[in-house]
Amino acid sequence: MDTLVRWDKELFLYLNNLGNQKFDDFWLFITSEYYWIPVYILLFIIVVEKYGWKKTLFICISIGIIITLTDQTASFFKTWVQRPRPCRNPELDGLFRLVIEDCRGTYCYFSAHAASSFGVATYLSALFYKKHKYAPFLLFLWAILVSYSRIYTGVHFPLDVVSGALVGLFTGWIFSKTQKYIL
Repeated sequence: MDTLVRWDKELFLYLNNLGNQKFDDFWLFITSEYYWIPVYILLFIIVVEKYGWKKTLFICISIGIIITLTDQTASFFKTWVQRPRPCRNPELDGLFRLVIEDCRGTYCYFSAHAASSFGVATYLSALFYKKHKYAPFLLFLWAILVSYSRIYTGVHFPLDVVSGALVGLFTGWIFSKTQKYIL
């Protein structure tokens, strides 16, 4: 386990230090959920168009549950594992770029951003793949960008992001499997 944690720190330092000030604003934009509101509105319009208002309400509730479930699961694991965020780890002081101004939270395992974005991407991909051929690609590209932004900004290790992505994939998959009987 110590070897895995060491490799994770080394990979974090490598990936984080690939960053460049020219791209900092882009990655801060990607990591902030508020800048994605126009995308959420577009997705909402597509869902209403495809499924109508009643089913859209059900889909929105499902997405809300996916986000809540992945977020709360991440919070539980952060408290249980208690792995300090890179920005809270004195062993890493001065070795990486902290791009984000506010390093919120003490612990990092696993990334709620990665879990929720992959959960929503998986769920919506299952809904859209037949009619919107490129939707899964775009949704998973979004999830990957959001997840990588957490490493770039200095608040998560790669293992946090990969673990969060796996939890999100599983959660989104479970919801998509149960939904196919309802929608």
